[in-house]
Amino acid sequence: MATGILQGRVAVITGSGSGLGRATAIDFAAEGAHVALIGRRPDKLESTAAAIRAAGGAGRALVVQADVTSEQDVEHAVGWIAAELGAIDILVNNAAIFEPGSVLELNAQEWTRQIAANLTGPFLMTRAALPFMRRARYGRIINITSGLASNGAGGYAAYSASKAGLESLTRTTADEEHNYGILVNAFNPGTIRSEMHATGNDPHSVTSGLVRLASLPALGTTGTIVTC
Repeated sequence: MATGILQGRVAVITGSGSGLGRATAIDFAAEGAHVALIGRRPDKLESTAAAIRAAGGAGRALVVQADVTSEQDVEHAVGWIAAELGAIDILVNNAAIFEPGSVLELNAQEWTRQIAANLTGPFLMTRAALPFMRRARYGRIINITSGLASNGAGGYAAYSASKAGLESLTRTTADEEHNYGILVNAFNPGTIRSEMHATGNDPHSVTSGLVRLASLPALGTTGTIVTC
């Protein structure tokens, strides 16, 4: 296999059992990356790993069952990935829950569930990965956002709020970490086919944008919201 733009890099991708996470893992591996596949459903993760192997990816595909809303799961998973693969160069915070509900309709449990998956999860994953990136003075963090972050579409109160918070977290982390060679950006893929959306674009059609953000050069763009 020809050398890819991510050759030898270690990429951690949450929610990589399906949809955009699965497509990103496959396409990062095709570019030479070792990929750590994080999710709650091991059968889905194993399917992604099998697809990577079938495509002839040169890097390793490491399956890591973990719940990104659990601080204990995240700390254990990130530590194990770094020990197994030797580094954490790239983090893609993709795992999310997309459920309807207006401000009046949502109960506190439903609200908290989406905020935990869509905002607290990326915070926990980022916090766990940063010490490894700081030591290496290299890191590329990509947070998957949505157009609902800015337009606050009625009927999706928790999801919209969580993505708006994620964009703020993106800018804050970028400001805090740029002196360590860590670039942090958010990526809005638009509507793509996944378990959350029955219709939309093929997720593989947008992964070139993620590859570009994952391979940014030193002093590249940071703290931005990139729309596909």
